[in-house]
Amino acid sequence: MNNSVDSLWHYYQQTEFLFTQILSTQLSFAIITAYNPKGEVLSAPQNGLLDRKLQQEINRLGLPYRSMIGASQDRSHMEKSWAIATDKASAIKLGCLFNQNAIFYVEADTLQLVPCLMAKEETLLGAFSPRVNWVFELPDIE
Repeated sequence: MNNSVDSLWHYYQQTEFLFTQILSTQLSFAIITAYNPKGEVLSAPQNGLLDRKLQQEINRLGLPYRSMIGASQDRSHMEKSWAIATDKASAIKLGCLFNQNAIFYVEADTLQLVPCLMAKEETLLGAFSPRVNWVFELPDIE
């Protein structure tokens, strides 16, 4: 089990982000997905349902947000995600509510990997901007 936790944590640290809109480097925000809770790969319809529930919760909380995608460097794995203007503690609660192992948090263009369900230490990943890829539209995820 520990090996798989360490592997997942390593993969999370390699994540890149696809955005359709430029965000200010001065913003603080969380990146949260509802896809594949607890690291269990679900079907596209199951992930879509969870994604809609997360968007409803973000709207209920009245938080500003942008749709985006978290992706592996080779794009073999992509998850619909949300950049949400909120504080880190609230973001962790939201990640836990949607059974996520971890979330990302960005402060002053610094990317942090923050555990929710995983027993890991918060990890600073360096500058956020170099991990952002600007796209005309987000790809469909199956």
